[in-house]
Amino acid sequence: MRVLISGASVAGPVLAYWLARHGFAVTVVERAPTLRKGGGHAVDLFRPAMDIAERMGVLDQLEQAKTGTSHLTYHRAGKRPVGLELGRLVTAVSDRHVEIMRDDLSEIFYERSRDGAEYIFGDSITSISADGEVTFEKGPPRRFGLVVGADGLHSNVRRLTFGDAEEHWIGAYLAVASVPNYLGLDGRMEVAAEVGRIAGIYGADRMPDARALFLFRPDAPLDFHHRDVPRQKRLLREAFSGMGWEIPRLLDEADAAGTFYFDSVAQLRLDTWSRGRVTLVGDAGYCPGPAVGGSTSLAVVGAYVLAGELAAHGGDHTRAFPAYEHEISDYVRRSRTFAVAAAQRLVPTTRLDVWALAQGARLINHLPSPLTRRLAKLSANGLRLHDSITLKPYHPLTTHA
Repeated sequence: MRVLISGASVAGPVLAYWLARHGFAVTVVERAPTLRKGGGHAVDLFRPAMDIAERMGVLDQLEQAKTGTSHLTYHRAGKRPVGLELGRLVTAVSDRHVEIMRDDLSEIFYERSRDGAEYIFGDSITSISADGEVTFEKGPPRRFGLVVGADGLHSNVRRLTFGDAEEHWIGAYLAVASVPNYLGLDGRMEVAAEVGRIAGIYGADRMPDARALFLFRPDAPLDFHHRDVPRQKRLLREAFSGMGWEIPRLLDEADAAGTFYFDSVAQLRLDTWSRGRVTLVGDAGYCPGPAVGGSTSLAVVGAYVLAGELAAHGGDHTRAFPAYEHEISDYVRRSRTFAVAAAQRLVPTTRLDVWALAQGARLINHLPSPLTRRLAKLSANGLRLHDSITLKPYHPLTTHA
């Protein structure tokens, strides 16, 4: 059976790899003309996604490409900065974890999957018929047994199949910009916080520049299009107007940045991710919220499970798609719940919250690491959510190359 995947970021290449291992013929179409090489922003992989990466034979590449960020400094107006050793926080959250730039992760997964799949860049799906005929913006029509949308929060496949699904805003906005590493950051992240907004800058190993990161919580949803970058930059400047520390410089650098990302921290809450021959994976189907819900790990696990269920049911999507949704639904639900709470905690809503972030950093620094891990493990729906996921075993037809 031939399967078409839309999207070559994270979920798409992971799904392509496992489908090929299970004996499917795979084509991946990507709107961008080439694989993105700008580094993107830092994302996290937790234990289940790391286990999948190890089964794919790319664990060493992930470790070599990790950001190397080990220290965070927290700034408050009129107060002494507070430092946090991030290793203490990471070990509380996950027994197996790596932070990596998103584009580096995408490239690793792409290189691992490319020999088993056909990749088409610079094209996009325009229609999907009930019998599997797919038309493209540039290429000729082709017929596929199944179509999978792995094309992110603003999924084209989801729009074509389900219409304009509502995105549920969970109270915050996120912006990331590529900026010069003018502070000479080496394994460090510097952040400043005020009521309703937090911003910072971080560097990464093997990355010559740095990333400016902004999170803020307005009183009401903002009006903008996800491709209208000039308006997004104006909204960002308005949100952080009057904030001190390095923020004016970071806003100027973000204005000049060629690589810039801005979006709402929103969730998708579809009742089903499948219709006919089409299904969705990762952010396209069940984004819990960018930067707050562990969406990258969730996408990797979702891709692995989808491929496994299709193989287990002999490519019969009428049985495989419901099984896939059943296997992943609890993880999705818990990720959504965690993301709502995380969005509230990360962006201070009161002066007390600003103070509490600093005190929390001090506490983590002084608690023994074993005690920190034990406290975190008290809630599988909290900090240890991702490590609490157990992967179902699937048995590929082809041997590991």
